[in-house]
Amino acid sequence: MSMTTPPGWYPDPSAPTVERWWDGTTWTAHTRPAAGGGPHPQQQPVAVVVPPNRNRRAVQIAVAAAAVAAVVVAAVLVFRPGGDEPPPDAKQPPASAATGAAPTEPAEPAEPSETASASPSEDPSVLVDQLNGITLPVPEGWEKPQYGVYDGATMTTTESVRCPGGSGYCRHGQVSSRTLASTATTPEAMAKEDIAKAADEFFGDGKIRSKPYGGMSSHKEVAARPAVVAGRTGYLVRWQVTTVKGAGGHVQSLVFPSPGGTGTPVVVRFAFDGGPEGPSLSLMDEIAKGIRPIGSATSGGVGSSIAPGGN
Repeated sequence: MSMTTPPGWYPDPSAPTVERWWDGTTWTAHTRPAAGGGPHPQQQPVAVVVPPNRNRRAVQIAVAAAAVAAVVVAAVLVFRPGGDEPPPDAKQPPASAATGAAPTEPAEPAEPSETASASPSEDPSVLVDQLNGITLPVPEGWEKPQYGVYDGATMTTTESVRCPGGSGYCRHGQVSSRTLASTATTPEAMAKEDIAKAADEFFGDGKIRSKPYGGMSSHKEVAARPAVVAGRTGYLVRWQVTTVKGAGGHVQSLVFPSPGGTGTPVVVRFAFDGGPEGPSLSLMDEIAKGIRPIGSATSGGVGSSIAPGGN
């Protein structure tokens, strides 16, 4: 037994967002927008009311379709408030859709690796004589000067004072290493020949300054002996020098074969001011003991502690 539906506005079976006038017998051509933007599935149970029609099967199909469409519209209303306004996320395509790939964050910079140990030439505690293949320890209170007219690898005391002779500034101590050109055939003969040159360079009329101590008045040999340096047997000669002005001082020539393959003679010249602020004579021996071939395990005195001292 079928139920007759009274005339009224009902959801259009073919367009759920509008309402169509049912005249009690059939659908008419009159439509209007559905209230609230579309029918709610609980407002009209259209599936339970089947209006009479010659083609009953067609009407049943149309009513079922209307019910399904009503449920879909209701779901849209629940999850998309505001009617036809699309949700915010739907307004703009994701970045990956526009560019074809998701943007990538810039890579974090790699953690800095531990820096390699400074080479001997960069180490302020080591004086490197590349030509002769040796390194010398730089004592505390000494430096490797960047400026000045020096022969060979040179280090000096940091403090400078007015020279006693009045010509420029002098350092309390100086040590230099260089290749020795000599016609002598033994380290002993070479050292005894070179000591006068070492004295004149620092206390006499050397290349760096003219008579900074007013010239030398006398000298006295205070040491002359064999010495083992960088694994090679050499010889040293030491003078005490008296100057016209100032307290004078001590000079030393230390000659030994280069630890390189050629065995070329090397001379290390020492010059210490004899005044109360001059270095201790024991520092000459400490520096000589710290001389090493380049690349040796002890690297020419690296890590040694050589303190300055006075007479």
